[in-house]
Amino acid sequence: MAKQIILYNLAEHVTEEQYEDYVTSEKGPLLDSLESVKKFEVVKITGSLSGEIPYKYVGIMHLTSLDDFNQKAASTQEFQAFLAKWMPMVSDFHILFSEEVY
Repeated sequence: MAKQIILYNLAEHVTEEQYEDYVTSEKGPLLDSLESVKKFEVVKITGSLSGEIPYKYVGIMHLTSLDDFNQKAASTQEFQAFLAKWMPMVSDFHILFSEEVY
């Protein structure tokens, strides 16, 4: 299964409470509703063995395929509106694409 993994921190002007409310009320339901997204989840990192946490949040989209997502979802008006709202809320983001091995 293809996955898109997004590592990120919140922008300075966004509190954890504001962001988590946004995720549960808007972001999560929208991404879960996209045809090429099987499941969406956000994980907040709360600790690390090394003590270093370079990214506080991880978003994981389980996709039917990366091509499906890019062709069917990423170019839609609703996804572009989501990006326009989400981008100012985060900083230091890094997007990874992956295939499940096990």
